[in-house]
Amino acid sequence: MIVFPAIDLKGGQVVRLAEGDMDRATVYGDNPAHQASLFAEAGSQYLHVVDLDGSFAGRAENREAVEGILKSFPGHVQLGGGIRTRKAVSGWFDLGVARVVMGTAALKDPQFVKDMAKEFPGGIVVAVDARDGMVATEGWADVSDVEVVDLARRFEDAGVASLLFTDIGRDGLLKGVNLDATVELARRVDIPVIASGGVKGIDDIRMLKIHEDDGIEGVITGRALFEGRLDLKAAIAMAEA
Repeated sequence: MIVFPAIDLKGGQVVRLAEGDMDRATVYGDNPAHQASLFAEAGSQYLHVVDLDGSFAGRAENREAVEGILKSFPGHVQLGGGIRTRKAVSGWFDLGVARVVMGTAALKDPQFVKDMAKEFPGGIVVAVDARDGMVATEGWADVSDVEVVDLARRFEDAGVASLLFTDIGRDGLLKGVNLDATVELARRVDIPVIASGGVKGIDDIRMLKIHEDDGIEGVITGRALFEGRLDLKAAIAMAEA
């Protein structure tokens, strides 16, 4: 199982939001590239980066910060946030991004996402962001009438690398990951699932690891790391055991 430390970008700074609310952002640093290098020093070979401003704008808004991260982090960088055109997708791959995360596009233009999955094998991750079991889009500002599992199933056999499942109601709140919903989704689809939202400590990593064979590929964690509630080295060791 993979542990993805998260760097969320807002105005070039490293932040974490509470429940996806841009007005409830906590700033954890103003040097994203340095933060990425710290994660690498702790043993991480994977990194999850989100351009939060881009999620709302529908285009890259923190390009300079992402480019700095790519230069300072030697491992695999997974990037999301407003990536909704082929030019944007191919441009990030050209710069060295390992995987591109697509959320709003997956709901509004699923064929486009499927086309990208074919063109860039193993490179596309579909973000399935949920509020009370329903898919949210546009940086989580809008909630659709589509159920999470229904959206996920649209991409079976499409060649996407993974599903990134986030429980918005827990994101950034340190409530603990929504284990039941995450495992249920993993069991109901044939695509590996990455858990996100609410990780508060090593127990979340342990419980997800138990369900690795159900299809849990990894877990994303941010605030718990920044606030010292989760040790990245210990989390990686447990995930890889």
